[in-house]
Amino acid sequence: MDKNIYKKRRESLKHHLPDGCALIIPGADLQYRNSDSSYALRQESSFYYLSGFCEASSLMVILNSGENISSIVFVPPKDKLKEIWDGYRAGPVGAVEDYFFDQAFENSKIDDLMPELLQGIKRIYYPIGKKAGFDQKVIDWTCSANSKDRHSQSIDIVDGSSMIGNLRLIKDEHEIEIMKRACDISAESFVEVMKAIKPGDNEQLIEAKFLYEFGKRGGRFPAYTPIVAGGENACVLHYIENNKDLNKSDLILVDAGCEYKMYASDITRTFPVGGKFSDEQLAIYKIVLRANKAAIDAVKVGNNIMEPQLISEKIITEGLVELGLLKGEADILHEQGAFKDFYMHKIGHWLGLDVHDVGDYMEDGDFMKFKPGMVTTIEPGIYISSSMDVDDKWKGIGIRIEDDILVTESGNVNLTAKVPSDPAEIEKLMA
Repeated sequence: MDKNIYKKRRESLKHHLPDGCALIIPGADLQYRNSDSSYALRQESSFYYLSGFCEASSLMVILNSGENISSIVFVPPKDKLKEIWDGYRAGPVGAVEDYFFDQAFENSKIDDLMPELLQGIKRIYYPIGKKAGFDQKVIDWTCSANSKDRHSQSIDIVDGSSMIGNLRLIKDEHEIEIMKRACDISAESFVEVMKAIKPGDNEQLIEAKFLYEFGKRGGRFPAYTPIVAGGENACVLHYIENNKDLNKSDLILVDAGCEYKMYASDITRTFPVGGKFSDEQLAIYKIVLRANKAAIDAVKVGNNIMEPQLISEKIITEGLVELGLLKGEADILHEQGAFKDFYMHKIGHWLGLDVHDVGDYMEDGDFMKFKPGMVTTIEPGIYISSSMDVDDKWKGIGIRIEDDILVTESGNVNLTAKVPSDPAEIEKLMA
């Protein structure tokens, strides 16, 4: 993206960061898989959101003097030898010239310069508890800054997670375009894999096919470890072993999404390995699909964010009563939470730079209302493990249907609608 976008985001903090305060955001460090072999760096999301800068062990400081916002960044130094081995480094000069920071320093100078930058500040905001060892660093810098002038007021430390999270919660047009592409890549990949799957395939093979389809469309990395769960494995919500063979009679639940230009997508579809649903599978599937569609319809400006949850719970409870899996009055059973044995998770989560994206769910003491620019997942499910006290014909069925929904002024857009969820369309695709 145009680097000016990040500069404007930093400048927008003038309206959120109180006068005389500082916001500190640490970047990601390299993580090592073994010995001296590191994973590919994935920049910390909030750091990226305000900088677009993707070098390890960097640190950003935003200062609001009351008159203007200034941004300072600490970055790895220019190093000819390291650049030969690991690639280009912007260095402090590049951080100012190419990323439009007001000041930049080598990251080796952080401990020396931070107390000076913080001297006279009233309050420091930073994401408390999010990076190992960083809390103590902030405390040390604050104590040092406080000691420089005993006549100044002590500096308070405040968790800044909500400040940045709620900025990131509302996506701008640039983010929306990237997320649309991420969802398209994942949706197209689902269609290709659904057409190719056959009995006898292994879950790991299906995972590999998804990663291949993501990669060839520009989504090099998955946004999270894919869940590829055949048969009863689908009743394990975060199943990631992905190593069992698939039987013709199995359903397979796949929860997978690519990351594209740092933004996540997140899709779940459940479909029959043999290409056709059994009667019992179809009966459960139709309940989940009704819940999915009705919950999506409730994602619109002004609605409470828990409304889709309540709708999905009631539809699933009613469906389970219709099939005899729950016995009693649906309204009473819902009030009692009887559905939770079958549907034990929330309807969705925010989506953006992180698959479980930041942003509050509460506002002014109540659940937040949907606003344009929010992106949420909608993912109802029913899970019936073999340990449950139900008729054998229902055991081992696990179904979830998940879509990514953009809130707009006029309603919503299903960013993942390209993947069929109608059972007849799925069977036709897989024929």
